[in-house]
Amino acid sequence: MIPRDTIQSIIDAARIDEVVGDFVQLKKRGVNLLGLCPFHNERTPSFTVSPAKGIFKCFGCGKAGNSVNFIMEHEKYSYPEALRYLANKYSIEIEEQEPTPEEKQLDTDRDSLFALNTFAQKFYTQTLRQTEEGRAIGLSYFIERGFREDIIDAFQLGFSPTAWDAFTQHAIKHGFAEKYLIDSGLTISKEGKLYDRFRERVMFPIHNLTGKVIGFGGRILTSDKTKPKYVNSPESEVYNKSKSLYGIWLARGAIVARDNCYLVEGYTDVISLHQSGIENVVASSGTSLTNDQIKLINKYTRNITILYDGDPAGIKASFRGIDMILEQGMNVKIVLFPDGEDPDSYARKNRSADVEAFISSQSDDFITFKTRMLLSETNNDPVKKAGLIHEIIQSISLIPDGIIRPLYIRECAEIMGLAEQTLMNELNRVLRKKRLKGAQEESVNEEVQDQQLVAPPQEQVLDITDCSAQELDVIRVLLHFSDKVLKFKQPGNEPEEIVITEVGVAEYICNDLRANQIVFDLPVYQIIFEAFCVGVDNQELPDEKYFLMHVDHTVADTAINIITQRYELSPGWEEIKIYVASEADKLEDTVSQAVLSLMHRKLSAMIFVNQKKMKELPADSEEWADHLSRDIHLKQARNEISRRLGRTLNN
Repeated sequence: MIPRDTIQSIIDAARIDEVVGDFVQLKKRGVNLLGLCPFHNERTPSFTVSPAKGIFKCFGCGKAGNSVNFIMEHEKYSYPEALRYLANKYSIEIEEQEPTPEEKQLDTDRDSLFALNTFAQKFYTQTLRQTEEGRAIGLSYFIERGFREDIIDAFQLGFSPTAWDAFTQHAIKHGFAEKYLIDSGLTISKEGKLYDRFRERVMFPIHNLTGKVIGFGGRILTSDKTKPKYVNSPESEVYNKSKSLYGIWLARGAIVARDNCYLVEGYTDVISLHQSGIENVVASSGTSLTNDQIKLINKYTRNITILYDGDPAGIKASFRGIDMILEQGMNVKIVLFPDGEDPDSYARKNRSADVEAFISSQSDDFITFKTRMLLSETNNDPVKKAGLIHEIIQSISLIPDGIIRPLYIRECAEIMGLAEQTLMNELNRVLRKKRLKGAQEESVNEEVQDQQLVAPPQEQVLDITDCSAQELDVIRVLLHFSDKVLKFKQPGNEPEEIVITEVGVAEYICNDLRANQIVFDLPVYQIIFEAFCVGVDNQELPDEKYFLMHVDHTVADTAINIITQRYELSPGWEEIKIYVASEADKLEDTVSQAVLSLMHRKLSAMIFVNQKKMKELPADSEEWADHLSRDIHLKQARNEISRRLGRTLNN
């Protein structure tokens, strides 16, 4: 357990802009910061970070929270894990009690898999360094490839023994359950026997953004053709290869600093380039590039440079993935290494400065690269050239920026020796076709919705007992204006005398609702209301931060969603002498309306419940008469509130 005062120290130390900035590229926008949401695909930034309030809010998908919430959501951590992550980031020492057996039992599958993967990484690393077999086979292989000791340590490289179940038995001996060994993919169960998936392989741990081991890649060193050269961890609760990039945990800082991400294919490509001082590099680990991987890179930069080994078939196979990059509005460059070379071999044979110079000088825009490559294969065949035009135009049409598209058209026209207008006409045709298809799909969707609308209508009954909207409005007013002062005008003792009565917003709301014995139906609203009541009684109101950083996640999430506002009135309106009245300008009306509306709805709910009970009782019974008397009094009270609200009186 983490002590409460330590939790508060962590929350106080964590700066939302620094925490989010480790994962999302943020830009200044007024008093806030803006970036692309890491929780859903978007091209236009709607993810807002407020350093002043210490919160984030996405106005696209609705995700919101504080620093702890962000780490929990982004890394899929538990609350204690997120706190430990932030404590480590801000060098805060946590003195925890030894967890009880019951607490250990409550660990989630994810926690267990993370722990097992970390244990496995240490086992493979120790085997590489501390066993004769590991040094003779694994370490010698890495050294032959030219990897320095510090690089081997940085990437936590290792070796899995040749024995069939060396790791499995070691893990079981240390208390790891067979279930998690199999779930992680580290162990394979076959015909009632357990054996190591990665036996006799050099090991490449795969990490998430924060450096936690989520999976492994293993390379066999023998020439046995019956076994695959590389074996990777299967999908698990913590590892999804389509959402992972090898090396991202070491590369993200360099990617942001250089505003570019080098994308390669294999583990050793990443390691060799990293050793050459080129740290902004990640690998797709042999898989086809996915939207999730592109999105991961897009958090840090909009520029991708893909490094190819010169194999034409492999390059063509990657075109679809590159089109997906263009579709997300990113910039793509291509570097083609000489025949027989790949990023790994080239980096090992050349000095760091020469590798950097080669990449810089050979970087070619993807559209230009693709045009030249396909054009060289047409052999002036008109049919093939027409096919090339269609393919290039298709790629250009994916680019969302309408200014950039014509620039590519001009460049491609020059390369192919065609009239620029010819390509532009074809581009417009493709774009019109896409718009038409989109309009047709939208029309179908609208037709389905219309069919749903004209379906036999179900009678919608207004739930008069639902007070959630009115309760929310009162809590909203408290969170926004609790420390403000209301000024009410009242008649004095003398003729035409006006007396100004001042009362705090929180005091007015809390005392009025308590006097009328109003209780909030939603528990989280009641918690917030009671916190303000305690503040009123102690003359020390809780501030915004108290709720935004509340240890109760429900309270914090509710406060964040209520306090965060997407739109603020531009100061430019006042500059041209156009003034718009805000709630703060008419605060007395705002507060009164919120309180009276809640009381009105509560009374309506009470009347509804009371009348329902009356229907169940004999009309000549004493109990029915009591309920009738209660009905009259409740309606009188509601009518008085209706009058004060300016509503039509209803019996």
